[in-house]
Amino acid sequence: MANPGYGKRTASDQPRGGAADFILLPIRERYVAGFIDHLPEGASMSVKQLARQLPLYGQQAISSALTALSVAGHLRRVRCPVGSGDETRWVFRTFWSRTARDNAWWTTFLATETATEAATIKAPGPTPNALAPAPAPAPAPAPAPTAVPQQRTPAPAPAPTTRPAADATEPGPSPAYVALARLGRNDHRLTLSADDCAALEPRATQWLARGVSVDYLTSALTAGLPAEISSPVGFLRRRLTDKMPPRLPAESTSPATTTTPTRRILVECTDCGRLGRPEALPDGLCRPCRETHSNGAGNLPPAPTEGPDVKAHMANLRDLLRSV
Repeated sequence: MANPGYGKRTASDQPRGGAADFILLPIRERYVAGFIDHLPEGASMSVKQLARQLPLYGQQAISSALTALSVAGHLRRVRCPVGSGDETRWVFRTFWSRTARDNAWWTTFLATETATEAATIKAPGPTPNALAPAPAPAPAPAPAPTAVPQQRTPAPAPAPTTRPAADATEPGPSPAYVALARLGRNDHRLTLSADDCAALEPRATQWLARGVSVDYLTSALTAGLPAEISSPVGFLRRRLTDKMPPRLPAESTSPATTTTPTRRILVECTDCGRLGRPEALPDGLCRPCRETHSNGAGNLPPAPTEGPDVKAHMANLRDLLRSV
């Protein structure tokens, strides 16, 4: 199971399972889909965890199967902001649908989930024991007798002629510097030196100046990392430049802008982990991964309007067995 609030979420309006579920999928995708469909709510959906529980396939095969299931309309990976103020954090969820859904359905469903999350945040439940009267404070104990007489407040000392050394205290590191320094704790491949953090600090500060939070900056820098990173400072400098968020217009001072901002669910590309709005990632894939998938040999065929061709299906199975 994943940590509370994370992991698998089953989509609404699901029919009862049956033997014909996922019958049109290839063997590997049907095997993985059947296993995911029987997982309980909140189960861990990471590639590493799934590969550990499915002995027939490794992590690369599981990752390819999840991409195919996303294209087929069975799942979407998302990141949801929960909490408020300084307690806001991002949780990773995988929404699962036994029935294959098109992109329009997923966009509407995820928009509904966004509204539900916002309503939960705006209208929290009652605080336990909110109506119970607060207990009266206990009387303070009498001070114990002591041989030392009570000290008098000393008279203020005359103003020094020189400036105290305490006034020269240097300010602490900026939030951008701290966020960069903590990347190595999240993933050792992104460990930076003090000089590296100082060199990247101006770019990270520009992100925060454009209205994004430290959590958003961290998620954007750590999402979809490659297997090997030879130069962490060069890799992060490129991401900070290429993924710079747009500068938002100045907020109006009208009362309408003082309401709680809308919190959107961000869909994560099932293949590379890039973030985007639901309508910008059809089939749960970003544009580069969608083009790679459409040009590759792993395309899922469209659902046939008639009964499946047994000979073609057997030939497909033989090709899949040879590729495993």
